[in-house]
Amino acid sequence: MTSPLFAPIALRGLTLANRIAVSPMCQYNSDDGCANDWHLMHLGSMSLGGAALVMTEMTNVTPRGRITSRCAGMWSDANEAAMKRVIDFCRRYGVAKHGLQIAHAGRKGPTTPPAQGGKPIRPDEEGGWIAEAPSAVPFAADWPVPEAMSKARLQSLLGEFVAAVGRAERIGYDLVEVHAGHGYLVHQFLSPLSNTRTDEYGGSLENRMRFPLELFAAMRAAWPSDKPMGMRVSATDWMEGGWTPEETVVLARELAKLGCDYLDVSSGGLDPRAKIPLAPGYQVPFSEKVRKETGMPTMTVGLVTDPAQANDIVASGKADMVALGRGAMWDPRFAWHAAEALGAEAQYAPKMMACHPKLRPQVFPGRAS
Repeated sequence: MTSPLFAPIALRGLTLANRIAVSPMCQYNSDDGCANDWHLMHLGSMSLGGAALVMTEMTNVTPRGRITSRCAGMWSDANEAAMKRVIDFCRRYGVAKHGLQIAHAGRKGPTTPPAQGGKPIRPDEEGGWIAEAPSAVPFAADWPVPEAMSKARLQSLLGEFVAAVGRAERIGYDLVEVHAGHGYLVHQFLSPLSNTRTDEYGGSLENRMRFPLELFAAMRAAWPSDKPMGMRVSATDWMEGGWTPEETVVLARELAKLGCDYLDVSSGGLDPRAKIPLAPGYQVPFSEKVRKETGMPTMTVGLVTDPAQANDIVASGKADMVALGRGAMWDPRFAWHAAEALGAEAQYAPKMMACHPKLRPQVFPGRAS
């Protein structure tokens, strides 16, 4: 019998061969928002490893919406052409379907890349700009104060997200995901810790959800009806007075009405003071809560590294899919190894079938493996 981890799953017109996804991982290696050979190598490698879905990193709809000046973008024809080159390559040789995570960093940019310390850059410094956010509340006390977004700016931002959706369709992505977690702009609207607005976009839960829901609705209307669209959320800020799992459930129910196909459930990222109890599968209970209380398909992420662990998450109904980030970097062929451990079948690109357990003795006579 096929293990639950390797059962197919259908989201609208897209059928994924198994429940393993490669999580979007910022590479901080773009040139003016444009993907390059690094992305071809990174995403190309991941697309060969048997995971059903490979997500492209957080890709921003405007230069001002980046975390760093090296972040990926989807605001220009050049960005689109560069990423299309990469995704065309991956689709030609790989076995995975591909999704694009679309985002705006809000008050969490600009910074230096993590490898250079991830320190905030002030507007008057090289590589700096004035960040924009729901409210003029900085990410931390020593960070620059962002510019509070006007209602007119929110409307223009909707257009930038919709334009990015159109570019994703022309590139040929199978799925798109709105990034509403990890302390970035959409999350900043949701959390009362970062949203102190007094208009219809702040205050009550209904008001704090207003812009995220307007944004999702506009993007969903621009995306083909037979292709799935989801959202990544942080289920909790891990801070008193912040966004909660209960509010996440309410958001999921509202998103379902707008045609959201899944929720990618993570946590944290809004406040650097948060104390997060890291442990294997520490975010799985949030995915389980959303799934059980709303019926919406969920994806879980965070310290899922073992095949038996991943299989149990799906088998026990705690999530419909599992996403690996660092685990996929450590083992880009995780799906192959998980299938062998669980007695299941994984996807292999034709040119890599010599690695399949059933063929190895034929390719290497006299060897057991």
